[in-house]
Amino acid sequence: MSERNGSGGVLWFLAGIGIGAAVGILFAPHSGEETRQILMSKAEEGRDYVKKRTQEAREQAGQWAARGKEVINSQKEQLRSAVEAGRQAYREKTTASVPGDGENI
Repeated sequence: MSERNGSGGVLWFLAGIGIGAAVGILFAPHSGEETRQILMSKAEEGRDYVKKRTQEAREQAGQWAARGKEVINSQKEQLRSAVEAGRQAYREKTTASVPGDGENI
């Protein structure tokens, strides 16, 4: 099964534009000038589409990166708290059972 990703779709989109332009030229019912205008318009639409999709991909990547940072910072804080709790428990245990302070071990 093939994976569907953004770059593959863009390549197929661009290939479709090229094939469509070639077929359009061969079977064009319009004059040369009209055909060139139509092709320029379609190329402009394709360029705008690619720009829009690229911007959306950048924004999505930025959101994922920000979310990843939040998760990492949260995990760091939880680990830091756990380490501190372990240290505190160790200190309490070692100071409570010092030999010679009247307690039997």
